[in-house]
Amino acid sequence: MRQTAKIRLRNVALLAAVLVLGAAISPSHGQAAATRDDIVGQLSRFDTAPELDLAGLRQKTQERSKIRSRTEPPPDKRAPIVPELQSLPGFNVDIQFDPDTPIVRPQSYETLGRIADALVHATLLPYSFLIVGHIEANGKRESNVILSQRRADAIRDILVNTFKISAKRIQAIGLGEEQLLDPAHPTSATNQQVQILTVAKVSEQSEPPAGAPAAGAPPPAKKSARKR
Repeated sequence: MRQTAKIRLRNVALLAAVLVLGAAISPSHGQAAATRDDIVGQLSRFDTAPELDLAGLRQKTQERSKIRSRTEPPPDKRAPIVPELQSLPGFNVDIQFDPDTPIVRPQSYETLGRIADALVHATLLPYSFLIVGHIEANGKRESNVILSQRRADAIRDILVNTFKISAKRIQAIGLGEEQLLDPAHPTSATNQQVQILTVAKVSEQSEPPAGAPAAGAPPPAKKSARKR
């Protein structure tokens, strides 16, 4: 009997160890498992993009979030506030934040590191990107827009300050619940995801070396030889 009990205890311990190991190596719920090359492949499908007035879009989003009209449609019936974004190459990623804050949790830094590795890949160096923050349809719409902007800004700051991505290549905007990623399920966790979108191609013209004449400038006049 004692031997049977020991075997059962050992089996239970082994099962517990397997479960712990599985939890350790499995990505968290919804966490992006995309590799650097996956990210590069999705962001590099760039053709053309519309001109985006981010300052104007931020104001428009804030104004719509303040609407209190009885005729305002429910979240699943609202038209996207920036439909142009839906045609841009990009991908969605789960970034874990502390509740109701823009503080990125430590476990998401590995994900941001993979994104940074992709952005400096030779294929993506000619492009600039937009980080789009979203929130599910819970709480106050106006507060959700503010929080989504702060979270998008936080991701941009980490990519720029921690992973040294050029600030000129990354912009950020928060759309709150005004452009749900899963409109059919407004309170779904999917609507908490962050989008990384390719929005423009950086000018291929490099800056002239120090001391070189600017493009289109006349060549310097030749100095006449001095007579001896």
